Parts: sequence; structure tokens; C-alpha cells
Amino acid sequence: MRRGSGQAGDPPAAGKQAEPAVRSLFATSRVVTWHSDLAAWLDRLGWLRTLSDWLTAVLGPFRERHQDNLVVELMHGGRWVGHPLHPALSDLPIGLWAGVVVLDATDRDPAPRHGIDAAGMLSAAGILAAGATVLTGLDDWTVSNDQDRRVGLFHGLLNTVALGLQGASLGTRLAGHRGTARALGAASLTVTAAAGYLGGHLVFTKGVMVNRVAWAIGPRRWARALQEADLPDDSPTAVEAEGRQIMLYRHRGRLYAIDNICSHAGGLLSRGPVADLTVTCPLHGSRFALADGCVSRGPASQPQPVLPTRIRNGWIEVRGSQPAPRRSASGRTQP
Repeated sequence: MRRGSGQAGDPPAAGKQAEPAVRSLFATSRVVTWHSDLAAWLDRLGWLRTLSDWLTAVLGPFRERHQDNLVVELMHGGRWVGHPLHPALSDLPIGLWAGVVVLDATDRDPAPRHGIDAAGMLSAAGILAAGATVLTGLDDWTVSNDQDRRVGLFHGLLNTVALGLQGASLGTRLAGHRGTARALGAASLTVTAAAGYLGGHLVFTKGVMVNRVAWAIGPRRWARALQEADLPDDSPTAVEAEGRQIMLYRHRGRLYAIDNICSHAGGLLSRGPVADLTVTCPLHGSRFALADGCVSRGPASQPQPVLPTRIRNGWIEVRGSQPAPRRSASGRTQP
């Protein structure tokens, strides 16, 4: 066989063609997975794990002691706002500090000036906004878990560095060293952007602070969940109906069915205590009324879906919040 014929029986040529293809595929894979690799690398940092564990040991009990405090709940957002405050507040320092860089880039006056200028005003306003952003972010961090907590801690450390750089920029600006102030302001915005990327990873990739039951609608028709005789009174019981996890509870003959996955962070409500027809999530202490699923205590911000129930032939049956469409005698689908 001729050399380089390209036939299947020509191993040297096949190997030469395959090696570049494999290298190209590997390089492409690394390009599209670098963000996952970055998160995994951060999670392996020993000092970050140690610092995270230490802060958890300090701040965790503090938050549990003051969880009923209205200020603590408002800092997270909770039921009063409908979603966490931290993501919205974080836009303020980013926008203000971006304005600083724009003003510095368009300022053509090379003469040094003491005191505060327009860029300095934006820098100072961003520092004030960052203070509130840090507090709300710290409150959110105490109700996160595992790898999310460690990545979130690194996100917070980057933001702290950015805040320090911005403070140094403002100080040198007031002293009249505008060139140094510009460099420090640009560095601050760069670090802030890196921290913001990690924040986006936590929300959009890991689903931190995202409503865990936003798409829970089934079962579309009445489905058997549990035999009536197997449900004890005043005892939360976990069942599954057509793939949906549900908590059943019976009190004085009345049945309650609520989504078992906590809307805040996915804790199993059936493992938490029930008092006065209110269940407490064992993960972060959110409380939901069994009758209508409303939040009676954060950090949850969204109500818990409740499901209709009925008893048929000795079985407890449940149905989702959106029943399947009915069909008329003509065969057309009706709402």
C-alpha cells in the first residue's frame, strides 16, 4: 500500500492525522469549560476552606439567634422584597465606579487639582453603596452551603479588595495625585468585574437564591400519593406523586399538602418541625404556613406551593396547581 494513501490499513498516517485532531478537541474543551475548572480550583484551596469554616462557626450561630429580627430578614430581602437585595444593590457600586473610569478617561485637563471632582463624587457614592452591598451579601452568604459558600467567600474577598482600591483611589484623588487615582480606580473596577463574574456563576450556574419550586406544577391529574391509613396525625410525611416531592400533614382530620422542596435552598420540609400549622425548614429556618404556603419567616422570599388533596377509595390523592386541560365531547382541548 502506498504511503499516505489514507486507507484504514495505514496506521502511521492515521496516527499523524488523529493526534492534531485530539489536541484540537482538547484545547476546545478547555476553552469552554474554564469557568467550571475555575470554580473547582477555588473549592480546592485549603486556606479558603479553613476561612469559610471559621466564618461559618462565628456567623452561623449569630444569625440563628437573631433570625427573627426584622432587620436581619430585610437585609436578605425575604418576604418583604420578594427576592434577595444583594444582587440589586451590587449594581450601584459597579455603575458608579464605571462612571469614575469614564470621567477619568475623558478628562483632558492634566493639571493636578486638590479636592473632590465629579469622578471623586461618583467614587465616594460607590463606596457608600458598597457598604450596604457588603452587609446584604454577608447576610446571603450565611444561608448558602458547601461549595457555593466557598466560591461566595472568594467573591466577597475580591469585592473587599476592590473596595480598598477604590478607597485608595479617592484618597489620592483628594490629595491631587490624579494619575495614581485613575490607575487605582481602573484596577478597582477590574477586580469588581472579576468578583461580579463569580457572583453570576453562583446565581446562573449554581442557582443560589433562585426559587427552587418555580416550575413545579404537576401532577396534572389526580394522583395517588399515600394510603390514608399510612398517614399519622400531626406528623409531616414525605411522599412522591408523578415525580414531584410532596409533604403531607393531617391535623384534626384536615389534610394539607405542600411542596416538600423548600423554595429558598431546596431543604426537605418534611424533616422540619411543624407548630401551629407552620412548618420550619431544617436547612435555614424558613417558615411556611401549611394552609396557603405563605412565608411567615425568611430567609425564603417566595411562598411554598400548596396542592389540592382528596381521599378516594382509601387513598390520599393530590393534584398540581395547574390541572391538565379537559377535552370536550368534540375532542377539542378546553382550558
